[in-house]
Amino acid sequence: MNGLTPGFADAGLTPGFADPVLDGQATFRAVLEAMSRPGRVQRAGSALRPPAPLNQAAAAVLLTLADADTGFAHDAGVAAEAWLRFHCGMPLVPGAQAAFVLATGTPPALASLAQGSEEEPQAGATLVLQVNALTEGTGWRLIGPGIETEHRLHVDGAPAGFVAAWAVNRASFPLGVDVVLCVGDRLAALPRTTMIAEG
Repeated sequence: MNGLTPGFADAGLTPGFADPVLDGQATFRAVLEAMSRPGRVQRAGSALRPPAPLNQAAAAVLLTLADADTGFAHDAGVAAEAWLRFHCGMPLVPGAQAAFVLATGTPPALASLAQGSEEEPQAGATLVLQVNALTEGTGWRLIGPGIETEHRLHVDGAPAGFVAAWAVNRASFPLGVDVVLCVGDRLAALPRTTMIAEG
């Protein structure tokens, strides 16, 4: 659900996408490009004004990919939850069962999230992780599908131990978790096929 509806102002909620179809398509293309080219920074949701601590890119990703059939877990607080549930209709579920997990602070352990199964590896969770900054050309060395040789991405605000936890996550392929990193109106993706090395 997007845009203004009766009672919207009374609920104290800010609008979602101005044009749900066009804005949703643009964000979908940004996420698809980010997943296809791991570590490449894309823009999405610059016109959105979601409630704090939810940032524009994370809000755009969830408005585009989540719906009433998508189990959701988060740490974003009451205002962000109300905004997301109003615009997306996502049901809240325990983190281990959620298709999408939003982390605006310290995220849950990757291993604690839905991993999918041999029959349905696509059922692994997507962690939408808000960070402080994303800078290409320095930082982690990313290797894997969609990367010609290697791509470098510095992530300011990644949790301690993330690279080690990611190695375990990647070793479980085709099971595991995908991550979308978000700051402001920018995002970058880490599909579970991507290898991360420090230095």
